[in-house]
Amino acid sequence: MYAIILTGGKQYKVAKGDVIEVEKLAGEAGAEVTFDQVLAVAGEDGKLNVGTPRVEGASVSGKVLDQFRAKKIVVFKMKRRKGYRRTHGHRQSLTRVEIGEIKG
Repeated sequence: MYAIILTGGKQYKVAKGDVIEVEKLAGEAGAEVTFDQVLAVAGEDGKLNVGTPRVEGASVSGKVLDQFRAKKIVVFKMKRRKGYRRTHGHRQSLTRVEIGEIKG
């Protein structure tokens, strides 16, 4: 059984026991989170239930394992022959979540 959820503007295919890294969610380590935006659910029999756009009454619960920051991304801008150079960095805040129960 698996589900496709929407969180942080991205879609994730999840099953029970999966550990995923998503955009930062509120909550400390050990907190329970619920994903209500479920786009599709596949049952044990292999039948796929696709929502329009979401599956009514479906939800996926999980447990926050930790909050962390991703590796640094270096953004370098340059215009040739003009002496223009700019360097910026970015580190995205992420949340590691272990998927628990899939309802739907």
